[in-house]
Amino acid sequence: MTLDPLASGTRRAVVLVGNPAAPYSRGLRIARALVAEGFTVEIAAVAGEALPDSDTDGPIAIRRYRPSGWTAGMAATYRDPNARARPRRTLSSVPLAIARRVAAAVRRWIFWPHTVRGWWTTLERELPAADLYHACGSLTIAPALAARARDRAAGRRSVVIYDAVDNVFEGNSVLGMPAPVRWIHRARERRWARAADARITVNDSLAARLSSSWGIAGLPLVIPNHPEPPSDAGRHETDLVRTTLGLPATTRIVEFQGRLGPNLGLDEAAEAVLRVTDAVLVLIGFGRWTERSRARDADPRFVGRHFTLPAVHPDELLGWTASADVALVPLPPVSANQRASTPNKFWEAIAAGTPVVVGPGLEVMNALVTEHGLGVVARSLAPDDLAAAIRMVLDRPDEERRAERDRIRRLAAEHFSWPVAAGAYRDLVRELSGAAAAR
Repeated sequence: MTLDPLASGTRRAVVLVGNPAAPYSRGLRIARALVAEGFTVEIAAVAGEALPDSDTDGPIAIRRYRPSGWTAGMAATYRDPNARARPRRTLSSVPLAIARRVAAAVRRWIFWPHTVRGWWTTLERELPAADLYHACGSLTIAPALAARARDRAAGRRSVVIYDAVDNVFEGNSVLGMPAPVRWIHRARERRWARAADARITVNDSLAARLSSSWGIAGLPLVIPNHPEPPSDAGRHETDLVRTTLGLPATTRIVEFQGRLGPNLGLDEAAEAVLRVTDAVLVLIGFGRWTERSRARDADPRFVGRHFTLPAVHPDELLGWTASADVALVPLPPVSANQRASTPNKFWEAIAAGTPVVVGPGLEVMNALVTEHGLGVVARSLAPDDLAAAIRMVLDRPDEERRAERDRIRRLAAEHFSWPVAAGAYRDLVRELSGAAAAR
């Protein structure tokens, strides 16, 4: 039997993250804001290969729960990025591979979100009680609500914040889901959102779309993914990428950082950089395309022009991004969710003072880039157009480029920095804590 951690009178918060949190910058920033409000904080994440079940980040406990129950076999597999690739398929294995792919699609549609249901089962059994549950995304809201229900049955008061980091049913992951199945799951997610004590999201455009989708009065509170400011001013003067890769000072760094996978424009970006003189593409990240990206590093067409580096801690990321000459956000506008996105990589580039090149049709980022002079919006994601946009950033006098970086960095510090967003979040937490105490 799990002891009640609230018996001592210490306020406890749990930040639920539907990935291994190794680390997850949004969850870590939220957890730190809760620590600043006096909570003892646990990040409840998903177990991953080569990762410890228990970890810490300063005062924050990180616990990775292993899936269990009859759905455990459907769990997402978070593999070590250094693991050996799977054997190549033979002709005789193709029919079986096709059958497995079809079965996986059906399972994904019917049991959405199938990858975390085994994790939910374990959380129901093992997650200690808390005063506040912060659910990062649609994969985590159901177990947060279940934990609140258990607390209420035991006579405890707790609250749930649903952090809708995207509009999942307008996202890439459901593009192939049959409409009737999507309608059923959308209705479930709508019920979850309405049941939460508070709802937040990452930008105004998503807030409006989510409010309409959920059928609620008012908008979710916007808490943007603005990064924390660097701990020291000198971090922006580092040249980590060139030093790590042994590149000369004349090499121009085009950086992509974050998740490596499909529908992110990575193939087009690799081709585009080949069309830019003295430039290399450096990918800093993780994900299921890591092996594919590393294979491209060794491809004769890309050798010396394409480099893949492992993901780094969010506290270190600004230094790496600051050492790039341009940050690339080549997302294709394949879904309403992606068109309204403002991913971490965008804000981190701005905070570091690194100008961006973004793809067209990304309504929120396009507007920010144009309004604030943060870089260039490419005409299309075709390699020639991406290359032209990259050259517009790079092919300018050094003094002009340095002045632009300084201006972008100052703008970010004043308007796009986490302390501002964290203040609004902490106000919400105080409001909810007062309401819970009054019940």
